[in-house]
Amino acid sequence: MPSLLWEPSQEHSHHTAVANFAQRLADQGLHDWQGDFHALWQWSADHPETFWDQFWDWHGLIGDKGDIICKNPDQMTGGQFYPNGVLNYAENLLADADDSLAIIAWREEGERQSITRAELKQRVMAMAGWLKAQGVSKGDRVAAYTPNVPEAVILLLATATLGAVFSSCSTDFGLNGVLDRFGQIEPKVLMVVDGYRYNGKIIDRRDINRQLRAKMPSVVASLVIPLLDPDYQTDDQETRFDEALAMAEPVAGFTATGFNDPLYILYSSGTTGAPKCIVHGGGGSLIQHVKEHRLHSDHGAGDRVFYFTTCGWMMWNWLVSALAVKSVIVLYEGNPFMPGPERLWRMAAAEKLDTFGTSAKFIDATRKSGYRPHDDADLSHLKRICSTGSPLTEDGFSFVYNAIKSDIHLASISGGTDLVSCFVLGAPTLPVYKGEIQSRGLGMAVAVWDEDGKPVVDQQGELVCTRPFPSMPVGFWNDPDNAKYHAAYFDHFPGIWRHGDWATLTSRHGLVIHGRSDATLNPGGVRIGTAEIYRQVEAFDEILEALVVGQNIIHDGEQDMRVILFVRLADKVMLNDELKARLSGAIRQGATPRHVPYAIIDVPDIPRTRSGKITELAVRDIIHGKAIKNTEALANPEALEHFRHLEQLK
Repeated sequence: MPSLLWEPSQEHSHHTAVANFAQRLADQGLHDWQGDFHALWQWSADHPETFWDQFWDWHGLIGDKGDIICKNPDQMTGGQFYPNGVLNYAENLLADADDSLAIIAWREEGERQSITRAELKQRVMAMAGWLKAQGVSKGDRVAAYTPNVPEAVILLLATATLGAVFSSCSTDFGLNGVLDRFGQIEPKVLMVVDGYRYNGKIIDRRDINRQLRAKMPSVVASLVIPLLDPDYQTDDQETRFDEALAMAEPVAGFTATGFNDPLYILYSSGTTGAPKCIVHGGGGSLIQHVKEHRLHSDHGAGDRVFYFTTCGWMMWNWLVSALAVKSVIVLYEGNPFMPGPERLWRMAAAEKLDTFGTSAKFIDATRKSGYRPHDDADLSHLKRICSTGSPLTEDGFSFVYNAIKSDIHLASISGGTDLVSCFVLGAPTLPVYKGEIQSRGLGMAVAVWDEDGKPVVDQQGELVCTRPFPSMPVGFWNDPDNAKYHAAYFDHFPGIWRHGDWATLTSRHGLVIHGRSDATLNPGGVRIGTAEIYRQVEAFDEILEALVVGQNIIHDGEQDMRVILFVRLADKVMLNDELKARLSGAIRQGATPRHVPYAIIDVPDIPRTRSGKITELAVRDIIHGKAIKNTEALANPEALEHFRHLEQLK
């Protein structure tokens, strides 16, 4: 059984936002709140219409719910929340525009910037006026190819103010990677940056910017953020961001939009083909994010919320929405390990952060660096750490409590771009057990099913959602009959959202994610997740990073699969027979004999997506001799060459 790492005090639990909301339900005779979060989840999953409607009123969303809470509530493929609802996403984020802080932004080179809520609203309304002067109106697309800087937040909110559709892409993408995304949605306005700094180096983006304009004839106006050169001179087709704000006539109000009108377009990783353009609605994204910020993260007015992310990862969209609960969002642009692993933790101390969000890989990299944040930075104000991007290992859980802070709410969370939110995440009134996600999301009918479509507990299976939820995609771009959308989620179990995560729902109601179900292994006909292997291997200080795939073979005349483990070694470490034996032994003891690899192979690098996720599927295709359709989706596509034509796999 996983060990208990932390549990909140009764006093803390009593004063959380979720306790306040649950008491409202109790006062109305809807749910008998006894401090049991899992009982509250069960009620919310059984009564999603009542849950979301009560949450709207309790939080005080600005808008009109309309006359229907949920259309076709028993049909995921036809279900839709608030089909006649009207609101504006930006209006909800910019309410109460006073002199309290809204944004704090740090850059690698040391620059710090802060913006109040009043200043933010003034800039948003001015930028909306400039966009309007360029002909942007409801439904038009506005795209940002920028670093994680305040201008990106301003442009998102200005776009939403007009009822237009926003899309962003991080600046580490090359020309083709950007075109693969923005080229599909044909933006009317494009925002770019002259360049940026990463790891102490200057990356110039002026040439790519010019090529983007030339290859996207839909762009009628281009904004430039002069991040490197304050004296940057624009050409005839460009306007500096600061000059656009200065010349604009601000709009006076917010355009009314339908609850399910598009707000932004996000993209799948695109490692197996052209990225899917996933369209999310303004109302669904707003109410889902506010629920997660308030009820699951206990964020409120004045809380300082940080997530290490780029504008190309859905956690950026999630972070921006914290403005709706009047929290201060903290941005960081640059290498999080520049000049060393202490950088973000010292920022956390300097800003007195309440929430520190990052990836499981970052926590593991901090652990392996030997740096202990607790010994170096004053983290007394820090209340919670969030981790996502990949399963957090048990060693990662232990490291947080041993080397960062012993009294902290660690929320391992999982969801994705597909729902721009979480299916499973933290709960401030529940204990934290090593290696286990605390809870399913309130209002989300999440379960784990076996391959026959039956719910299972303490058994590995497919993570599914069986009822509609507000942040389901509006659809995919250029998918008029929703064929691609339905195929992505609803074909495996007809009419049921199959998320693609291989998971276990424990008898304690927690969740363990074992990896992507399309990357699960099947040696000897037994299906196993990759996370169990990663948990054992990444505990070794000699291993910086690992990747596991299955290789299809013919054994005794029948098709089978053998497990292949690739490792990236620490400096001066050799992959000798002794290390291989220790790795195999740890996997055998910590998982099962079926998890033990047929081969352990060292490689100089492991391919990753732009958001830092290892690409098991791309490596699996490479070792089977298949072509990789879209290397632009990778941060380091050259790493794929290390996996071709390996003698050990012949």
